[in-house]
Amino acid sequence: MLLFSIARGQKTVTNKLEDLSIAVKNGAYPNLEGLIINKDDKKIYENYFHGFSKDSLHDTRSAFKSVAGILIGIAIDRGFIKSADEKVYSYFPEYRPYGNWDALKDSMTIENLLEMKSGFDCEEWDGTKDCEDDMQTKQDWIKFCLDLPLKNKPGTRWDYTSINAVLLGGIIAHASHMTVSDFADLYLFKPLGITNYRWTKDSMGHETTAGSFYISTRDLNKIGQLVLADGVFKGKIIVSKKWIKVMTEKRHKIEDFSNVGISKNSTAIPQPTYYSYTWYNEEVKTESFNYNIVFASGNGGQYIMVVRELGLVVSFNGNSYNSSKSKLPFDIMIKYILPSFEQK
Repeated sequence: MLLFSIARGQKTVTNKLEDLSIAVKNGAYPNLEGLIINKDDKKIYENYFHGFSKDSLHDTRSAFKSVAGILIGIAIDRGFIKSADEKVYSYFPEYRPYGNWDALKDSMTIENLLEMKSGFDCEEWDGTKDCEDDMQTKQDWIKFCLDLPLKNKPGTRWDYTSINAVLLGGIIAHASHMTVSDFADLYLFKPLGITNYRWTKDSMGHETTAGSFYISTRDLNKIGQLVLADGVFKGKIIVSKKWIKVMTEKRHKIEDFSNVGISKNSTAIPQPTYYSYTWYNEEVKTESFNYNIVFASGNGGQYIMVVRELGLVVSFNGNSYNSSKSKLPFDIMIKYILPSFEQK
């Protein structure tokens, strides 16, 4: 399906997006499977490639961690959780005694999980210790996470690990006395009109909020629209504006890392990537324009990109797993999408 919905006089937009479709057809982006562009609450472009369709459910991979961040905000807004300063282990008394106990675990907060500063001896970013692989061989993923040893004092060091997002889901379930899926369905998905999706669970029935959640490119875009609109969707407040601001502000500079740099776009000047509360920030800077992108990111090329200055929400799905090609959506943004809507 190919959709163009361009206002009269925006010939440049149409040309650029047609050029993009041709580039994909000619093999420039062989791993791109779905792409939707929404501007000012209107769908501008929708296209699917390589056997993918509007009804296909795609694994969001780690982009779903950013949805977990929204769910935590909803739980705080609705009083299920007092604040992000609440202690993690206070939510799981039934798992006592915890394995590899360290008194520092008592100080671990929800904010530490949101910021990837839990202190667990796990690190996926540089591939040194991927605890998620071991977790998937266990019956109870929550217990596995809680029992992991610490390497650092909580709150002191950024180490990317899916374990943190798994525990966010466990906290939501314990605080609300619902399954995570029921909580998400009631407070997020149904209000957004999202009805077709698939969770991944452990043997105990715990749904993971770290990834392996399947949803369409269209519905992925709705998550971005919610962020762009500061928590409002079709006139209804889903999550507070305050939480959206806190969740997406720049918090931790990821050293020596730039998505634009990895994309190898020749016209952009690589800028650092920042981590927030499960969301990222990165400036896209060229000689012609400079825009900040707030985004969710998942292995293989799963993205929700929000460009506030332009009122843009762009969702990508792809299959460039464990490859630098997963960053090519940034190249697409720079070559085709941002120039189409650049403010003059």
